[in-house]
Amino acid sequence: MEFKDYYAILGVSPDASEEEIKRAYRKLARQYHPDVNPGDKAAEEKFKEINEAYEVLSDPEKRRKYDELRRQYEAWRRAGYDPGQFDWSPWVQPGRVRVEVGDLEDLLSGFSDFFEMLFGGMPRQTRGRTTTRFRGRDIEQPVALTLEEAFQGTTRIIRARDGRRLEVRIPPGVRTGARVRVPGAGEPGYGGPPGDLYLVVEVAPHPRFEQRDQDLYATLPVDLYTAVLGGEVPFRHLDGRTLMVHIPPETQNGTLIRLRGEGMPSPHHPGERGDLYLRVSVELPRNLTPRERELFAELARLRRGR
Repeated sequence: MEFKDYYAILGVSPDASEEEIKRAYRKLARQYHPDVNPGDKAAEEKFKEINEAYEVLSDPEKRRKYDELRRQYEAWRRAGYDPGQFDWSPWVQPGRVRVEVGDLEDLLSGFSDFFEMLFGGMPRQTRGRTTTRFRGRDIEQPVALTLEEAFQGTTRIIRARDGRRLEVRIPPGVRTGARVRVPGAGEPGYGGPPGDLYLVVEVAPHPRFEQRDQDLYATLPVDLYTAVLGGEVPFRHLDGRTLMVHIPPETQNGTLIRLRGEGMPSPHHPGERGDLYLRVSVELPRNLTPRERELFAELARLRRGR
């Protein structure tokens, strides 16, 4: 009889917690699962070995019995005795259950003689045909949007890993780094449900606007005369609307004008929006006529003579 070191098989220490054992099992089972390694006999045998180890170590009663056997076996070996002469008889499980349904050889092929000797009967899982279920892996996929699309919301046609063609709605107000979840469009599961797909948003730079969280920033060109005397200046928004922006008299270059509620929508709270900040850029007149130059010169003399 060959002793099975189930802790070594899962790569955990004998004092590992239930959670550590579960994590180790899931990692190894995914790595050696037959669906991932089709036709690989070595991987198939490793997968059976991993399942057997987890069958024992995940069950408190089986683990207690196995730990006691392991202590006695290790003591025998450390004492210098021949491991092959270890007395297994006290550990033989009496009254094995014989299964008459299906191919007995196939049913029992998933677990070793060591397991059968120690526990006998049928374990929680069907021998040789594992019912271990894994949810599919979540995956990420980048999706590029224009700022206009991020502002108004948009749709994208994607193909799930199982070949389905899906139309995904991306809500208004998303920004770079936002993740849009598409349930069930990730990696297929191993007997369990598929994972999810997350579209990771990348908003392309815009020639006129800058997005900062839910606020928008842009430059507002204002001619010199309106900046000095005051007035209204048209501004074309992302959604195509034309806003009339009030410019107070003597507005300085670089002044920041805040328009409440004209920023990006909130993807989580419909109806809420950030603000729009317009930085005034005063434009000086060009190609002055002689008369205009005279008037500017006169204005300069008036200002200096005060």
